[in-house]
Amino acid sequence: MRFKDYYDTLGVEPGAGEAEIKTAYRRLARKYHPDVSKEPGAEDKFKAVNEAYEALRDPEKRAAYDQLRARGYRPGDEVQPPPGGFGGGPGGADFEEFFAGGGNGGFSDFFQELFGRRRSGFSGGPGGAGPHARSGPTRAKCAVPLETIYRGDALRVSVAGKSLEVRIPKGIRPGQAIRLAGQAPGGGDLLLEVEYAAHPQFEVDGRNVIHVLPVAPWEAALGASISVPTLGGAVELKIPADSEGGRKLRLRGRGLPGTGAVPAGDQIVELEVLAPKANTDEERDAYRQMRDVFGDDWRRA
Repeated sequence: MRFKDYYDTLGVEPGAGEAEIKTAYRRLARKYHPDVSKEPGAEDKFKAVNEAYEALRDPEKRAAYDQLRARGYRPGDEVQPPPGGFGGGPGGADFEEFFAGGGNGGFSDFFQELFGRRRSGFSGGPGGAGPHARSGPTRAKCAVPLETIYRGDALRVSVAGKSLEVRIPKGIRPGQAIRLAGQAPGGGDLLLEVEYAAHPQFEVDGRNVIHVLPVAPWEAALGASISVPTLGGAVELKIPADSEGGRKLRLRGRGLPGTGAVPAGDQIVELEVLAPKANTDEERDAYRQMRDVFGDDWRRA
């Protein structure tokens, strides 16, 4: 198993802040998304970017990863768990609780293999007590795609050394746990604590879903009807004329489902006005005409 440098994958420094990491992720996810990218190996790059963001966006996971990285590994180095385990993560929690996912709803094949080796090849501490030799249910975190949260589908995850099909309740919230009776090592119960997996198109604010929509200058100025992705499928959104970058439009009921008396959230579409790259003489001429028409006064409009 080879070490992966998640900071290098996202193109940020190890000291990068949360906002910088998020910006880098959004840029790269958009660049390599399989639905739009024509670059060779785009799908593998897209998966690598998502894996890196999953590691670095959560403070606890990032701290646990940084502890591993601080051991001096470089990209491509063979990784071996040290005798006696890694020790506790933030707040004394076990590393394995941070990286116990895998598969469609999990966290990282890299860490899954790492901790699989740890379970099979290392005792976890004096006296031979393994990481699961503790009373009460075994807890693990599970990163669930937003589409699964929206629909309430079954999800196959690799956790605690086995592959399980788990029914994800529709609209389940981060931090809520799903109890799997008898699925932990030794026959105990396994508690899967749900967290939302990073998504290349959506961010979550409570039950609302936020989508940043790139629009061309003429679409913002003149108005347009644009197909917009939602968790339930694409819909047509009318962009009002004279819109500016940062304007927020609301798609009611298109956010995460409600539960009980709590209503469903909305999808907030934030407009991002982008100037297309001029690749031909005709396109460059079009920009020259815009320059001649608007002049320099447009900045003071």
